[in-house]
Amino acid sequence: MQNNTFSTLFVGQNLIKLKEVDSTNNFLKDLVSKSEPLAEGTVIMADNQFAGRGQQESVWQTQAGKNISTSIYLKPSFLPLNKQFYLNIAVSLAVSDALSCFVPNGIKVKWPNDMYYHNKKLGGILIENTLTGNSIKSSVIGIGLNINQSEFSDNISQRATSVIQILQRDVPLMDIMEKLFIFMEKYYLILRAGKYSILQNDYLSRLYNFNIPALYIQNGAFFEGTIKGVEDSGKLSVSTKNGLKVFNFKEIEFTHTK
Repeated sequence: MQNNTFSTLFVGQNLIKLKEVDSTNNFLKDLVSKSEPLAEGTVIMADNQFAGRGQQESVWQTQAGKNISTSIYLKPSFLPLNKQFYLNIAVSLAVSDALSCFVPNGIKVKWPNDMYYHNKKLGGILIENTLTGNSIKSSVIGIGLNINQSEFSDNISQRATSVIQILQRDVPLMDIMEKLFIFMEKYYLILRAGKYSILQNDYLSRLYNFNIPALYIQNGAFFEGTIKGVEDSGKLSVSTKNGLKVFNFKEIEFTHTK
């Protein structure tokens, strides 16, 4: 465990760096269950994550030492369960702001929790909440970002990108991490203050395909729709030829061509 001089109140002040781990989220959850009360804002960072996970057990592939594989421990017990998607929103905004410090244009948040550069995936977020009664006891926030990985396997190379591919130069991982900690704390404090409309408006302003007609797939069938908003529950509101439809996570897929 290391003490750091990041210009934050608590996020990143406890930083645990690992050479290799199956998943930073798994490591942090295990630490929470076994240790004395863990300081809020504790961060796990791994050079190599060999079994990283995406949303609903998708696999996250990353090259050792090239990318950001990190998990942040928070205790948002103030957040009502019916507003818990606002934690996703706050994290998405923090990651978006951090990346935008290095990539000035083209960063978007793809619902519910992917980071995009134009039409290519730059990273993803996986939030795992532990509930107690009617509140969130703790949250483990996993963030994976493609930073200095210049090549991807053939099956994802057309859909993925990295900061080094965009800028044509390396960016020190800790420079991005510091920005991430600063913005994570900023948006977490906005969330704690209950300023949901600010978070909602900022999220929609960066939402991939917001108010843009696009093709989607549901149960193998293509349809054209226009994203109109995101409900407090996190469900996506899409205008279709059959009226406004609401979709839960994984119910529709984004696509570009038939």
